[in-house]
Amino acid sequence: MNLTISGHHLEVTPALRGYVTSKLDRLTRHFDQVVDIKVLLTVEKQKEKEKRQRAECNVRVKGTDLFAQASHFDLYAAIDALMDKLDRQVVRHKTRTQDHQAELRRSTLQAAGAMG
Repeated sequence: MNLTISGHHLEVTPALRGYVTSKLDRLTRHFDQVVDIKVLLTVEKQKEKEKRQRAECNVRVKGTDLFAQASHFDLYAAIDALMDKLDRQVVRHKTRTQDHQAELRRSTLQAAGAMG
C-alpha cells in the first residue's frame, strides 16, 4: 500500500502524519485490498474561520477509487470527519463486492447442480 500525505499552505508535522496514519489503520482493518492512499491537508484563506482547515483523501482499492473531503476549524476534527466518511464508503464497497461474489458462487453452484 502506497501512502502519500501532503500539505497545501501547511507543513505536515510528524504528529499530523502519525495521527493520519493511525486513523487510516481503521480503513485497512475493514478492507485489506487498499492499493494507494493520497491525503491532502489544506489551510485555506477563507473569511469563515469554521471551514478553514480541510482534509481530503483519494483511496484506490481493488475495483474502484473512493474520494472524500471534510472541512472544520480544527484540522484534527476535519481528519476525524474525513475518516468517518471514508470508513462508510469502504464498508459499503466491501459489502457490494462480497454480495456480488456470493451471488456469482450461488449461480455457479446451481448450474453445476442442474447439470450433475
